Amino acid sequence: MKNQKGFSLIELLIVVAIIGIIAAIAIPNLLKSRQAANEASAIGSTRTIGTAQATYQSTLGLGRNFAPDLTSLGNDNAVDTTLASGTKSGYAFESTGTDAAADGDPPSFFNTESTPLSTGSFGTGNRSFYSNETYVIYQLPGANAPNGGITASVRKPTNGTVLE
Repeated sequence: MKNQKGFSLIELLIVVAIIGIIAAIAIPNLLKSRQAANEASAIGSTRTIGTAQATYQSTLGLGRNFAPDLTSLGNDNAVDTTLASGTKSGYAFESTGTDAAADGDPPSFFNTESTPLSTGSFGTGNRSFYSNETYVIYQLPGANAPNGGITASVRKPTNGTVLE
C-alpha cells in the first residue's frame, strides 16, 4: 500500500466531538452574558428616564409636573429615539407621569417600568425593574415590574427588592 496522508474517520469524529463539547459549554455562558448585558442596559435606561423626568419637571413642568409619557421625553430630546419608542436592548419601557392636583395634594409623580420581552434561558432578561420620583430602582425576577400596590399616597412598591 502506498503511503497515504490524511485523517482517519475516527480522528475526524474525535475532533468533531471535542468541538461539540466546547460549544455545549460556551453557548449557555454566551446567552447568560447577553442577558446580563440587556439587564445592565435596562437599569441604565431606567436611571436615564428618571433623570429625564427630573429635568422635564424643572423646565417644561414648571417645577411642578412630570412628563406624561416616554414620547414627551423623546420629543424634548431628553431620551434617545430608541428609548422613546418603548423598546431597547430586549426590554420594554413605560413611563407615565401624573400631574399634581390643583392644591398640590397629591403632588406630581411618575412610574417607570422596564420588563424583558422574553424570559428563560433563551430570553432577553430574567428581571424586571421599576423606579419612580424617589429615583430608587427596584427589581423583581420575571417579566412583571415590581410596582404592585403603588398609589399616589403610597410611593414604595409592595413587592420587589431595592437594586440601587
